[in-house]
Amino acid sequence: MKWTSAFLTAGLLVMGTAACNNQEKTASETPAAGISKQAWGQADGQTVDLYSLTNSKGTIVKITNYGGIVTSFITKDKNDAASSIVVGFDSIAQYLQSPPYFGAIIGRYGNRIGGGKFSIGDQTYSLATNDGANHLHGGIKGFDKVIWTADPVSDTVASLSLHYLSKDGEEGYPGNLDVTVKYTLTDEDELRIEYDATTDKPSPVNLTNHSYFNLTGDVQATILDHQLQIDANGYTPVDAGLIPTGEIKAVAGTPFDFTTANSIGSRIDSVEGGYDHNWVLNSKGSSLQKVATLSDSVSGRYLEVFTTEPGLQFYSGNFLDGKFINHTGSAVKLRSALCLETQHFPDSPNKKEFPSTILEPGQKYHSVTVYKVGVKK
Repeated sequence: MKWTSAFLTAGLLVMGTAACNNQEKTASETPAAGISKQAWGQADGQTVDLYSLTNSKGTIVKITNYGGIVTSFITKDKNDAASSIVVGFDSIAQYLQSPPYFGAIIGRYGNRIGGGKFSIGDQTYSLATNDGANHLHGGIKGFDKVIWTADPVSDTVASLSLHYLSKDGEEGYPGNLDVTVKYTLTDEDELRIEYDATTDKPSPVNLTNHSYFNLTGDVQATILDHQLQIDANGYTPVDAGLIPTGEIKAVAGTPFDFTTANSIGSRIDSVEGGYDHNWVLNSKGSSLQKVATLSDSVSGRYLEVFTTEPGLQFYSGNFLDGKFINHTGSAVKLRSALCLETQHFPDSPNKKEFPSTILEPGQKYHSVTVYKVGVKK
């Protein structure tokens, strides 16, 4: 496929015309819609590339084939100033230092599996315990740390398909799991993520994206004043290791009640350690439905979350400690960003009362999540 850089193309148009009119000048300043690619270094002896998806409004989402990471999501605020609403870095070297899953595809199993063990029938499987006594986000080398095969739809469509074959026994999981994740940036400022997978042995599968959002575009500002609404009447309480107890409790009358919009900081001190819990969404069936809205009055931006998944993990950045410096040179500190991870419930392989995450041979795993950005001026 022939690759074109939107910025280079616009520049050549300007140089090739002696007398540019105002329309051409405008075109030279606005990236052309579509997708472009640039070399971004190496990891595990393989080539790493960075892809830029651009829509007709000039919104840009950058994604690397290392971990399928969304490195930036650049949108305009109410003052038409552009900045990234997700935490990210400018080089592959920073991602190789193993930050806390910034922007990555998570798998085979997003979230935690208690004790790093689960059983299917009479067979017990042991996984890496990389979060205390528990298994977290696919293990030591989950999908966030592998090189995906990238296949853009075309250089004029802002859509990128990523493929990875997770082999039988990888990180302790059974079966060869064939996974495709497709990112599409629409002209409505929606980042659509479609997950598909098949397996040749029964295996738990729970894929998600781990982007950290701050709608101000500046991680020097916390997310405590962001307003959050989650369409969920219940949540799954957790033990000291953040493993669900198996209960589903009502959010009414608790700090977990986001059925109407509330500022994140208003009740966070009532939750030990902060929010890192799974909400049981009210949506029924597997159709794509809006399940959450996040908004920020400073920038005017709001983020709507749509998903086919039954759960949403809201994580308030409790473990961010300033160790990592983002692309603007700012330290990513405590509660300077948050995650809204669409998912099945944590530890579902060990909780028979939760919706099953076991994918059987002959079945097709299919999940869709959309993050839609808007602005109130």
